[in-house]
Amino acid sequence: PFSPCLTPQTCPLLLRVFTTNNGRHHRMDEFSRGNVPSSELQIYTWMDATLKELTSLVKEVYPEARKKGTHFNFAIVFTDLKRPGYRVKEIGSTMSGRKGTDDSMTLQSQKFQIGDYLDIAITPPNRAPPPSSRMRPY
Repeated sequence: PFSPCLTPQTCPLLLRVFTTNNGRHHRMDEFSRGNVPSSELQIYTWMDATLKELTSLVKEVYPEARKKGTHFNFAIVFTDLKRPGYRVKEIGSTMSGRKGTDDSMTLQSQKFQIGDYLDIAITPPNRAPPPSSRMRPY
């Protein structure tokens, strides 16, 4: 039976996800002039999808990311309304085989808008992720 979407939260959306496996996010110029990086995954999901749920979807596609200790750093890539081009906003991280504080964070809670991209920097275990550009308050 067809269920109408009453709010954007209850509708599936096509999430365009770009991954790297060097622990760094894509450069913003890789998203310019209609181009996108070649590592695109398309995932049908909901606005209330958690970072942990998105991590498991990525691990289905990339078996090497299932290794315990693999680090996933999530960022939203969005159009900058003040100047041409894209901006990136880091929103959180998860780790294979470990519970973390960002696991239950949702796209919606981070002001994700339909049409934004998700960029996931994957760091294999035993390779420390590059230090984040901002310090975390904990």
